[in-house]
Amino acid sequence: MARQTGNGTPAGVAWWKRGIVYQIYPLSFQDSNGDGKGDLNGIRQRLDYLVWLGVDAIWISPIYPSPMADFGYDVSDYRAIAAQFGTLEQFDALVQEAHAHGLRVILDFVPNHASDQHPWFLLSRSERDNPKRDWYIWRDPAPGGGPPNNWISNFGGSAWTLDPATGQYYHHAFLAEQPDLNWHNPQVRAAMLDVLRFWMERGVDGFRIDVLWHLAKDPQLRDNPPNPGYQPGDADIRCLLQVYSCDQPDIHDIVTGLRAVLDEYPDRVMIGEIYLPVERLVAYYGGGRGVHLPFNFQLIEASWNASELDHMVHEYDSLVPQEEWPNWVPGNHDKPRIASRVGEAQARVAAMLLLTLRGTPTMYYGDELGMCDVSIPSERVQDPWEKNEPGLGLGRDPQRTPMQWDTAPNAGFSTGLPWLPLAHDHDTHNVDCLGRDPSSILALYRRLIALRRESATLTSGRYARVAAGTQIMAYTRERADERMLVVLNLGHAPDALALPGLQGEVMLSTRLDREGEKVSDRVELRGDEGVIVRMVR
Repeated sequence: MARQTGNGTPAGVAWWKRGIVYQIYPLSFQDSNGDGKGDLNGIRQRLDYLVWLGVDAIWISPIYPSPMADFGYDVSDYRAIAAQFGTLEQFDALVQEAHAHGLRVILDFVPNHASDQHPWFLLSRSERDNPKRDWYIWRDPAPGGGPPNNWISNFGGSAWTLDPATGQYYHHAFLAEQPDLNWHNPQVRAAMLDVLRFWMERGVDGFRIDVLWHLAKDPQLRDNPPNPGYQPGDADIRCLLQVYSCDQPDIHDIVTGLRAVLDEYPDRVMIGEIYLPVERLVAYYGGGRGVHLPFNFQLIEASWNASELDHMVHEYDSLVPQEEWPNWVPGNHDKPRIASRVGEAQARVAAMLLLTLRGTPTMYYGDELGMCDVSIPSERVQDPWEKNEPGLGLGRDPQRTPMQWDTAPNAGFSTGLPWLPLAHDHDTHNVDCLGRDPSSILALYRRLIALRRESATLTSGRYARVAAGTQIMAYTRERADERMLVVLNLGHAPDALALPGLQGEVMLSTRLDREGEKVSDRVELRGDEGVIVRMVR
């Protein structure tokens, strides 16, 4: 790797602990051939930007061959690259060039379900006694007919589809075009573990494992109980509590097997997508046998107020096992963008929060530009969830729109018609314009990332909460002889944090005009402002 770690970073700290992960949604990052969709060569063209920004690893959403019923999360070949993204040779070149730039490469791994066009499933559904039949979850109809149980698909409707030719139903936690693999079958496990080896042999540095908590289902396939909190207008999946369809006890044996394969290769990372309460989430660490990072989505799901965030951060940091490492994710391809959730001004505060907490930060492409969700006209909707349950606002297209690079046509993303419409502000909110503005959110992200990279305290120091007012959140990061205080105003009105005996100097503000300012006994904040103070003992 050409890039060096930050000054003072403790020796032996794993790269995925000290680094910053940047998620790329490949359809929307950079198009290199004018078809309106991003591709691998497009990502290669933008590696210099990622180095300039300062991130350490790129996580690439699925790029495998797929009928694209769910934009690559319906995989038809786990050991190849979809033609629309490029070739295996182009992927190898991307990995090699990324490594030369000092960037790690993390791939999405989709083990819960395959495409209904995958050769395994085509054989599985061909006849009941086919050797691949048990590679998927097939069951007879319920007594009297109908699905075997009441499980609901995450995309609406029953999680079972009848195959008329064989007279049985197959299970799919998501679309009918995404039949679930049977991870209780040892042949399935062996085949999927070999997929991991295939990509690591090509230099992949780790995997983000899609819907990891779904891999184990109740062997008895018992009905899920009703959800007492369900309200009319909620998504179908909320009408039941997912007691038996996911997060089963034997999931941890599966995770242990996955981790063992990662451990066959040096310096790899395993990240799990797990939407569970924090007390269940931390069980996936597994004392060195689980994932390195069970993705922590609390920043996505929390209300944006100081008291809730303070409680959430403290609880999570306390629950992470001592030998394990936290992580933070404020946005991804499935959830509304942070700037749309909290507003343009608070998006800057969110950046400081993300990049000063203890744990690995994961950024979503475009959040460093303050990109917001884009309203998608009905005739341009792409997301199957929106099509299956229209009118509920479940579509994920708004947060997947093209990256905004410059003032060229289509914001420099493509010379063709982009697969999704661009934001209306792309002429001003783009890398080129914001990169030349020292007061921009992009400039703030760069300053925060640079500070984090050069500071062992922010990279690996201890976290401790500081009692604050109703709209202020504060905490310290401490290591050896250095102590930093982070103070965030989550309100729009000015406020202050009183700390008798405090002596320090502002290292960085979400604005430009306070660096070097001395503070004593209290920290004054304008509305929507955050500061980092180096404390004097």
